[in-house]
Amino acid sequence: MDLIRLFLSSMAQDQIITNAPIIPDGILHRFHIKGDKMHTRNGWYVLYSDGIASGAYGSWKMSLSKKWCSKSRNQMSIAQWQTHLKKMEEAQRQRDEAKAAEQQRASTRATVIWEHSQLANPNHTYFLNKDITPFNARQRGDTIILPIIDCQNTIWSLEFIHPDGSKFLLTGGAKRAHHILVNGSLDLARILICEGFATGATLAKDHPSACVIAAIDAGNLEPVATSIRRYKPHSEIIICADDDRQTPGNPGKTKGRHAAIAAGALLALPQWPSSAPSSLTDYNDLACWRRRNTETMA
Repeated sequence: MDLIRLFLSSMAQDQIITNAPIIPDGILHRFHIKGDKMHTRNGWYVLYSDGIASGAYGSWKMSLSKKWCSKSRNQMSIAQWQTHLKKMEEAQRQRDEAKAAEQQRASTRATVIWEHSQLANPNHTYFLNKDITPFNARQRGDTIILPIIDCQNTIWSLEFIHPDGSKFLLTGGAKRAHHILVNGSLDLARILICEGFATGATLAKDHPSACVIAAIDAGNLEPVATSIRRYKPHSEIIICADDDRQTPGNPGKTKGRHAAIAAGALLALPQWPSSAPSSLTDYNDLACWRRRNTETMA
């Protein structure tokens, strides 16, 4: 069918490729995207075949949402355009409801996993390699578990860290604007926001009287910072950004600056000694490098 072929072609242009059947019934369908992990269904679509064929599709993993129509705006009458807009509103509603339901299920699953996990072993390979303490981290087997929460301490997802430092998030969990509480509480007057847990643990060791939270990645710094600012409008907030000096555009520093501006916060960056290698990017890298240098000189 030309309708299906055209719809799949548009999806492919956005790097969404699937072998799943496309059903033009106006109902949201989820599917596996080629290249994603097996058994995941990050892709979604809604396709209408009645009237002027139209639909929407996207990937929750890529945070992508696109609208599609078999005709351009200037090929439609006012009535046809209004009908198309109503279909797109309905597709968005279905998409939002499905995402919210998935995130709620993930929240419940994350809470159960967290409650049935034990306190993390301070001698875990990851903590030793990073020269940090576990703080509130927990553990199952040899995997470190960190809760991803909102300002009311509701668990929405989990971050898992393997001994080799590789990380992954709980499938379906909500990350945007949510954070990992490394140490302290949001009731403290001074709040430090960084990217990763190891960086946060280093900051918490150096600033024990501050609340330290990790935004998980650079892209989440601004949503977390603005969420914290709304919750604590009078607190001193400092964005302790990574300094990705060897990466074009320095995303850590750039996104850190954007977060600071959006949240009315201060911006701090690691201060590199002249002898520090340019491969170092964050406060934990700096602390570990200084420790190794001290041990070598001892």
